[in-house]
Amino acid sequence: MTAPDVAASDAAALGAFLRSRRDGITPAQAGIAAFPGPRRVPGLRKEELAMLAGVSADYYSRIEQGRQTAVSIEVLDALARALRLDDTERAHLRDLAAPPSRAGGGRIAPQQPDPSLLRLMTTLDAVPVMLLGERLEVLARNALLEAVLGPLPLGSSLARFVLLDPAARERIVEWERFAQYTVAALRRDIARHARDARLGALVRQLRESDAQVDAWWRDHGVREFASAQKIIRHPVAGVLHFGIEIVSPPLDPDQRLIVYTAEPGSETEALLPTIRAWGAGSADSGPADDPAQPASRAQSMQSAAAGRASSRAGSIASPQRRQTP
Repeated sequence: MTAPDVAASDAAALGAFLRSRRDGITPAQAGIAAFPGPRRVPGLRKEELAMLAGVSADYYSRIEQGRQTAVSIEVLDALARALRLDDTERAHLRDLAAPPSRAGGGRIAPQQPDPSLLRLMTTLDAVPVMLLGERLEVLARNALLEAVLGPLPLGSSLARFVLLDPAARERIVEWERFAQYTVAALRRDIARHARDARLGALVRQLRESDAQVDAWWRDHGVREFASAQKIIRHPVAGVLHFGIEIVSPPLDPDQRLIVYTAEPGSETEALLPTIRAWGAGSADSGPADDPAQPASRAQSMQSAAAGRASSRAGSIASPQRRQTP
């Protein structure tokens, strides 16, 4: 793509994002009275948004139509205020408006896991952990992560797994919500790395493979990785409850350590050691021939968890008796 083509593409993306946000806010929500006359749009008219942002209607129209390639920070901030954008959307708006020379591109050399995050991973062996890089590629993961979620080979895309792999739909409770989060995170990344051809190819493949993914993409929602609650429906252990925490190094924010935490004393925490052993056994023995085996393994896991919970409760409820001299 030549430089003029890139600039035109960026301007079109900026206009499409503004139009989607304009459609999502009514005059009343923006704090103004609607302009008189019949309305052909669900949200603000261009003229109403221009007035709120303090620019001419013609100037705003050129921005939204992709004919105004250079937009000042002051105008962008005024538009963000008028549209009531959150912090993530404001940052996204600025990235879309960045000139081609500032827009990020994908690295040519293979991604290398951040050494500090790898060291941190070794201390978190008791919980599922994975390290993601650009394009949500899996740079590292521990055995417990695969035992909980399923196979995630190094170099594979978490986005492709979540959005296209049937196993993700089976294991992730509220799959649709997390799938939408994944699409929104990809859209946020593609604004930061507009020159990344591999990221663009991944997005095209995902959109072409699933109509729902394409619909979510056209919604223009954006999201940063953030803490969340996640429920996994494990094929053997049953329902597992996790809190998801994110760690990123200051010098490479495109790498993210995803940590699945379990509430202390919970059944999920009690099951994790057994799940890890089950995962190691499954990897060694391959698929089970006995269809009853998963059920028996589930009973074993639940019994092990109940035993650990009872042991902990007993140690708390029955303190040692103090001996009298």
